[in-house]
Amino acid sequence: MNNETPTPTLFDEVHGGKSLIIIGSGPGGYRAADYAAKQGLQVTVIEDGYAGGTCLNCGCIPTKSLCHDASLEGKRTLAEAIERKQQVTEQLRQGVETLMSQPGITFVHGKGRFKDVHTIEVCSGNDDTVTDTLTADNIIIATGSSAKMLPIEGLDLPNVVTSTELLDVKEVPERLCIVGAGVIGMEFASIFNAFGAQVTVVEYLKECLPATDSDLAKRLRKALEKRGVEFFMQSAVKKITTEGVVFERKGKEQTVGADLVLMATGRKPNIEGLNLEAAGIRYDRAGIKVNPETMQVIADKEQPTVIPHIYAIGDVNGQMMLAHAATFQGFRAVNHILCHADRIRLDIMPAAVFTTPEVAGVGLTEDQCKEKEMAYTCKKGYYRANGKALAMEETDGLVKILTDNSGRIIGCHVLGAHAADLVQEVASLMNLGVTINQLADIIHTHPTLAEVLQDTARS
Repeated sequence: MNNETPTPTLFDEVHGGKSLIIIGSGPGGYRAADYAAKQGLQVTVIEDGYAGGTCLNCGCIPTKSLCHDASLEGKRTLAEAIERKQQVTEQLRQGVETLMSQPGITFVHGKGRFKDVHTIEVCSGNDDTVTDTLTADNIIIATGSSAKMLPIEGLDLPNVVTSTELLDVKEVPERLCIVGAGVIGMEFASIFNAFGAQVTVVEYLKECLPATDSDLAKRLRKALEKRGVEFFMQSAVKKITTEGVVFERKGKEQTVGADLVLMATGRKPNIEGLNLEAAGIRYDRAGIKVNPETMQVIADKEQPTVIPHIYAIGDVNGQMMLAHAATFQGFRAVNHILCHADRIRLDIMPAAVFTTPEVAGVGLTEDQCKEKEMAYTCKKGYYRANGKALAMEETDGLVKILTDNSGRIIGCHVLGAHAADLVQEVASLMNLGVTINQLADIIHTHPTLAEVLQDTARS
């Protein structure tokens, strides 16, 4: 067995110090605060909303709660699912609030903004009156992201919502039109289709989930189409009316009727109001610019260099908009402050879409290998040959494992039940540089879905 692991990251340009300010308490912010406090740093967390940030309150957690209830085939109404979602969110939020009350952490309600490169002003949420001025040896920006809207006519109509508002809709709309077939759009299409809505998805690109393996993305779209979701791909939205969505497709203008329109056209980093100019921090619409190894922000100068004591993690830096990416970028930032080397592989980042069926992946896709013109091998496995999948009535699934010329696993992509769990196993192996032959020799419990991975490796 090849037990080689990546060399620990070597840090330079370290600022050090014992105090830390974190602006934002999402998964990046609160996990970094907890870790830093346990390492002896004095931490102040500034948050202008609910503890836990977007992910916990109006993103990952409530959406996955609805995904679960939607998969129960009529056991809960949408109103009941919304109520349970709120209970789940409140329980987890209380847990974060408890975490933020531990010794070493001070939790401050308000908006944080830079006064200068070393100073943060805390403002009230109502009128931006400065209520406190704080300094610390180090500062982490973890303000997350918010819904990005298309510049089109009709966005201000009452029938247009973002994912935040849709999470509180207690009655199933008869007709739901979703603009955008990314992760948010596809998950809500799956959810509201299961609750009985007539769902239509309008997408500008050729295929849904552009960051996903194109083969699996197409299969997922086809699976949703079989369940009644209608897709209009390669369609440019022109405007929204009280009657529905107007778009252009193949040179012709079309209209799809809708009682409710979800704008699911991506996320934008929350940089407004931070007064980044006062600290000389480089940014653009894509987010704050950082050194991807240390998460230190880049100075806004002709000859870019890092600002040693300021970091930006999570969605606000635009590197990868995933909650777990924010968490581990936060760990990396704190480790850099503490001069601790780590073995975190930020280049191996698993991701999942919790539709029915699930789709998940880690590492390179076939499309990316072809774009790079690199040699690779792709092995496929199917759920229909797996005993547990047959027992679960979940035979519609596919596994793809990609390797390089040496047999080292460079990617894994799964469509089917518990896809996220299967991909996580391979992500763990990729962190250790495991080859396809080594995976083939790892004993897997019978009967489990994970045997599909082993069977694929041995094929």
